[in-house]
Formats: sequence, C-alpha cells, structure tokens
Amino acid sequence: MKNYDVIVIGSGCGALISDEAASHGLKVALVDKGPLIGGTCLNWGCIPSKMLIYPADRIVEIQEGKKLGIQAQIKNIDFHSIMERMRKSRQESQEHIREGIKQTKNLDFFEGEGHFVGNYTLEVNGKRIKGERIFIASGSRTLIPPIKGLDNIDYLTNESVLELKERPDSLIIIGGGYIAVEYGHFFAAIGTKVAILEMVNSLVLSEEPEISELLKKALSKRMEVHTNAQAEEVKDNNGGITVVAKDKISGKEREFTAQRIMIAVGRRSNADLLRVENTGVDVDARGFIKVDEYLETSMKNIFAVGDANGQQMFTHMANREAAIVAENAFHGTRLKVDYTSVPHAVYSHPQIASVGLTEENARKDYDIIVGKTKYYDIAKGEAMMEREGFAKAIVEKDTDRILGFHIIGPYAPVLIQEVVNAMTSGGSIEEINQGIHIHPALSELIPNTLNSIGES
Repeated sequence: MKNYDVIVIGSGCGALISDEAASHGLKVALVDKGPLIGGTCLNWGCIPSKMLIYPADRIVEIQEGKKLGIQAQIKNIDFHSIMERMRKSRQESQEHIREGIKQTKNLDFFEGEGHFVGNYTLEVNGKRIKGERIFIASGSRTLIPPIKGLDNIDYLTNESVLELKERPDSLIIIGGGYIAVEYGHFFAAIGTKVAILEMVNSLVLSEEPEISELLKKALSKRMEVHTNAQAEEVKDNNGGITVVAKDKISGKEREFTAQRIMIAVGRRSNADLLRVENTGVDVDARGFIKVDEYLETSMKNIFAVGDANGQQMFTHMANREAAIVAENAFHGTRLKVDYTSVPHAVYSHPQIASVGLTEENARKDYDIIVGKTKYYDIAKGEAMMEREGFAKAIVEKDTDRILGFHIIGPYAPVLIQEVVNAMTSGGSIEEINQGIHIHPALSELIPNTLNSIGES
C-alpha cells in the first residue's frame, strides 16, 4: 500500500487542490474514475451545454426579430456541426488536462473508480492507497426516478444527450429544473417538438414565483409545458416512447409520445460510489456528505467540496470551496465558507440570474421591502422592446442592505454581477448608487430596481 500526504478524489474542482498540494512539495494522489477527466462542468455540464445553447439563443433572437420590424429567415440549422464543435472542444480540453497531469511533479494519477476500504484508505484498480489528508471532490450524477418501465427503454440524460448524432424529431423532458428548461430551449430552437413534464406546480422551483411563472409563459410559446404532471410509467410505442403522466391536481392520467425522452429531475451525490461509510464519513438523508463550516466531514482531515456535499451545486462555488480548503490546509489559515452571496444563472430563454434570499425566505428573519422594475421601464429595455423581463430586489428595511436580487430577461447572468460584488462587500443600496451607470444601458436596471423599493 502506498502512503500519500494528500489524496484528492475527483479532477474537477479537486484539481485545484491537487495542484496546490503538489506545488508545496507534498506527495499527492489524484483519483478519477475517467474516462473523461476534469469534472462535470467541463464534460457534461456548464461548458458543453452552453456551447449548444448559445446557437439556440441566436436562433430565437432571429425568430423574435419581427417585433423590431425585422423579417428574417433561417434556412438551415446544422445539428451535426453544432454537436461536433462541442465534442471537439471537450476533446481538446481532455488532451490539455492529461498533459498537465503528466507534467505535474509529486503527483500520481489513478484513473479508475475508487472506493474506501478502511480509515483514510482507498482501493483503486486493485491497488490500495492511504492519505493523511483526503479531499473528496467526487461530484454528482443524474438522479434517476423510480418510474415504471424506465429500465427497459433508452432514455437521455445530461451526459448521453451530448453524444447524439441525429436531431430527435420530438422529445419529452421529465423534470422542470434548470437542466430541463435549458435543454428544452435548445431542442425547441433547433426544430425538435418538445414537451416538459414537471411534477410540481412550477418550473425552476427555487426561483421567485413570478420568475417561474414568466418562464413557463415564455417557454409555452415554443413548446408544451405541463406542471403538476407526475410521470408514472414509460413504454415503447412503435419506435417511439410513451410517458403516462398523472395530473397531481385532478388525478387524471394522460399519455405523451415522442421519439426520445430525457430524464432531468435532479442530481445525486457520488458519495455512495465511494462507500464513504467505510472511512467513517457521514452523509445526510439525500446521500450528500455532511460538512462543517470549514468543509470538514465527520472524520478529521477528510474534506468534501463541490457537488459531493450538496451545499451549493454550482461550478463557481465548487471552485471557491476548493480554494478555501486548499488555503486552510496548505497555508495554515482558518477560513469559513460563506454562502450568502452565491449567484447562479439559468440559461433558458429568457435567461435567469439570482443571488441571495428569495422574498419568502427573507421574510422569515428580516423586515423587508421589495422593489421591482421591468426592462421596458429603462431606455435600453424599451429600445429592445423587452416588455416582460424584470428585476426584483429584496432589501432589509432599516439598513437598506440587499438581501436578494433576481432577474429574468436578456443578459441576466451579466447584470447580476454588480449586485454580487456589492453584496460581497456590504451590500447597501448606496453602494450601487455611488457608481455612475451608463445611459442608456441595461445596467440601469440594477439601480432603478433598488430605488423602486416599496413601490411595487
């Protein structure tokens, strides 16, 4: 058995930790199941999906040009070219990462599915390794719901969808979270007939109700969107697939048939594949690894970052968590993780971006005031004829401190960043107002929303 100063499991955000440890001269083992290394974001998540969604954005913008008096026609959408560009980029990233691993001193790379066999001890490809400090960055995978017949049909996930060679004529997406609405947008844009079946009463449930409502309204113009629709059974149907869904309000069943179906109901931690219980690491009821404010597990010197702990399942936060544990471990600091101003985005059409508390959650602990401004209320938004998109601010009444901010509309993920920066350094309305905002520009949406508090 080989002994290491540091073992890192997972080469996504975990690579930040292994690189830092190796640079300090520590003996490091990096474990990844392969064959694609670099984590979910690089291979199946953020990057490949956005390489598909960006062309979809352009397609829909052309189609919507008529509201501005522009009549344009899309003559051809090259599905093969769009997919191959994404796959080529992923392959180039793989080559770059593998070359980087080869050149890193003090680093041994174990490619294979490892699991714990004892305290601080893993087995990978029949070899046992032990580490003084272990960092679990094992990520997550698609949650597969217990739907009758699902095991007997060929369904797509966020991973297998990236291997498609032919555009499906029709697609049913089971689920209504961010993966579902993003891929719904992509496939509808390229000409696939899409139906989304979501078991709860709204899409992207964690967003503000008004945002979920507007998203459903917008997507329903381009595809079928059914909420309160619980998939009960799937079955083959003459070359297609039929989904039997029950309306959770009326109790009535309805059948939907398409060429392909995609499962997008959520994510689950890969902690079970590691058998973390064999090293004394506790998990919660959902299977995510329990951590404290320093991201340490129930076992001393074993840490969990990223999707494995389920705290904030976004790549940017996984990278921040990895940076914090590396700083603490290798520089002797004692930094805590702060989740109060972690932003996220949904690349549907319209786009969504949020940071901080929702109005419902804020009201539990604070006396708040709320502001809301439509894109159309600012000059640039009127020029774009963006009539429905809006921003919403949740502010603490006595201090004018920004507690939450939510946007649905064009460039929402870009616009939110000003608020994120302000919240990180104190988060008052005055801090936003001290900056001069270009007129006319969409950035005026931010101060206008904050200065409208109490008016909505």
